[in-house]
Amino acid sequence: VPTHSTQSDLQRNKLNKDCFLRQNFDKKTAIVYFCAIAVAWLAIDRVTKLVAETNVLGQVFRNNVFGLFEFKLAHNTGAAWSIFSNSTLALGVFSLVVCALLLAYLFVYKKGSANLLELCGSALVFAGGIGNAIDRFALGYVVDFINTTFMSFPVFNVADIGVTCGVVLFLAGTFISLAESENTESEDNPNDA
Repeated sequence: VPTHSTQSDLQRNKLNKDCFLRQNFDKKTAIVYFCAIAVAWLAIDRVTKLVAETNVLGQVFRNNVFGLFEFKLAHNTGAAWSIFSNSTLALGVFSLVVCALLLAYLFVYKKGSANLLELCGSALVFAGGIGNAIDRFALGYVVDFINTTFMSFPVFNVADIGVTCGVVLFLAGTFISLAESENTESEDNPNDA
C-alpha cells in the first residue's frame, strides 16, 4: 500500500501527464494543428495589411485603440528600429530560411511529436515569417500599421505579433518537453536519482 506522499506524487504526476499542454501529438494531428493555426494567422495578417494599405502612408487612420495603440500606415524596408534598412531581399530570404529550419526541426527532427505550445508557437512564427516575406518579395517593404501610444516602439503588424508571441510559446513548450523528458527518464531509472 503506497504511503500518502506517494499517492499524492502519483496523483500530481497523473495530472501533469493529463495536462493538454504537456501532451505530445502524433505527426498527423500535429500537421493539422500546425496548418490550421498558421493558415488562420497568415490570413489575419494578410487581411489587416490589405486594409491598412487603403490608407495614406504616415497618417493615423484609427486613434485610441483600447487606449494603447493607434493605426498608422508605415512601409518598412528593414527590421525593427530601422536596423538593416534597405535589406528587404536579404531579410525576406532570412525569413524563409528560418521558416524552413523550423519545419525541419518540428517535423523531421522531432518527427511531429510536439506539445500544443510548441505547435502553436512554431505555427505563429512560421505564419509571421511567411507574411512578412510575402510583403518583402511582392512589395519591396513590410506593411506595418500598429503604433503603440503608451511608449516609444517601432510600428509593427500582425505577423510581428505572431513571431514574437510564437517564440515565447515555442520556448515554453520546449522547456516543458525537456522537463517531461527528464521526468520520464527519472521514472524509468529511479535508482539514478
